[in-house]
Amino acid sequence: MNAIEMLKQQHREVDELFEEFEAAGEGARKTRERLCREIADALAVHATIEERIFYPEAKEAAEDAEDLLRESVEEHLSVKRLLAQLLESSVDDPQLEARMSVLKEQVEHHVEEEEKELFPKVRKACSAEQLDEMGSRMQKLVEELEEQGQPSASIPDETDEPAPI
Repeated sequence: MNAIEMLKQQHREVDELFEEFEAAGEGARKTRERLCREIADALAVHATIEERIFYPEAKEAAEDAEDLLRESVEEHLSVKRLLAQLLESSVDDPQLEARMSVLKEQVEHHVEEEEKELFPKVRKACSAEQLDEMGSRMQKLVEELEEQGQPSASIPDETDEPAPI
């Protein structure tokens, strides 16, 4: 799969998880607990494949994207900090709703910038073959991360500095 299409698909999947969380309501304790973990895992996998594969290659291919990439890793850092708080929270925590709402807003902002600004630059700078090859490597990394189990477990260790690009 094309790297950009893969990332867009993940964006939609995370958005659906946020919608499920909102629809579950406060009474659905187990569902909300599961969705918190699923959101954290999905965002951890997404950030990892972007930081390890997509961003470095985007920087190399699209020289005019470096500022966007620097902003993206700063946004990832902010999201990881919120995720670390969420992972430590109980579903009964009165701050859970507020944290999830802020997380959703930050993710939506990040997605909008990527899809409207970064992805067009990368699509213009890379051939279809390059995007397909990048997507294959990203898919392989997704599978490795999921096989290891609980991709979000590393999030608390990634909250000091933005990832290098």
